[in-house]
Amino acid sequence: MKANMGVKEILLAEPRGFCAGVDRAIDIVEAAIAKFGRPIYVRHEIVHNTYVVNDLKTKGAIFIEELSDVPPGATLVFSAHGVSKAVQAEAEARGFTIFDATCPLVTKVHVEVAKLHKEGYEFIMIGHKGHPEVEGTMGQLPNGIHLVEDSDDVLKVQPKQTELLAVVTQTTLSVDDAAEILLAVKKRFPKVREPKQQDICYATQNRQDAVKLMSPQVDVLVVVGSPTSSNSNRLRELGSRLGADSYMIDSADELQNEWFEGKHRVGLTAGASAPEVLVQDVITRLRALGATSIRKLDGVTETIKFPLPKGLKLDDGH
Repeated sequence: MKANMGVKEILLAEPRGFCAGVDRAIDIVEAAIAKFGRPIYVRHEIVHNTYVVNDLKTKGAIFIEELSDVPPGATLVFSAHGVSKAVQAEAEARGFTIFDATCPLVTKVHVEVAKLHKEGYEFIMIGHKGHPEVEGTMGQLPNGIHLVEDSDDVLKVQPKQTELLAVVTQTTLSVDDAAEILLAVKKRFPKVREPKQQDICYATQNRQDAVKLMSPQVDVLVVVGSPTSSNSNRLRELGSRLGADSYMIDSADELQNEWFEGKHRVGLTAGASAPEVLVQDVITRLRALGATSIRKLDGVTETIKFPLPKGLKLDDGH
């Protein structure tokens, strides 16, 4: 492909890549390895990113789904997505040393569910069936949480009562889709209680806002993220919706030259679990395809940081 036929400019979304919850989760695994030695067991992928998981494997993390695969006396980390009460109880019963890397913004939803449940509430949860965060949140209670994935599901749910009904959501949903489903919930259950602050987290919101700003300005949008990453998938969908040819890739190796034929301006972003090194690899590939200018779009500067759990504070001031 001749350089003049394709990419000229790269637009970088701001913010992109790691959020505070992902940073903390990775730090927890690394700090546990440093403190207790290898191996450290992690239930589920610590965050949904292939590169991060493989990197931690080389450092001494072993990723498992079943707690029966963890030897007695081992150190176990719960992933950033959170776990059900049953998983928590089983891990404690098996006597592991446990560090919980659940994102504090997911824990906030768990706490709200427990509090309202005590007051007699049932719940409608907006989320994706089978996603570990949804399984963790729904597993905070033995029953009384009804999952809806779209507006059609809202018409089918059968709560036992509608006087005390609250809505919660997965933290990584499409902001627009969730708003549409919430409207359907409110239409069917006018008395439903909404979260004071939306459950969709700041990082999901900010990365989607950045893609909304960028997509109309580019011919192609490249989202760096793994197939299992909910928030990365939402960024790609959003770009498509706004008219950009949108692709999600795990690494620069997946880029196809034909995506860029006759396309001058490429937008680049990364999901909340994708490291910046992968973005830089994509930039290198796009430069090889002829990109000569890189422009960072204005966006929100994220300063939020979450502390590590007690017993894992690093000595180097992290």
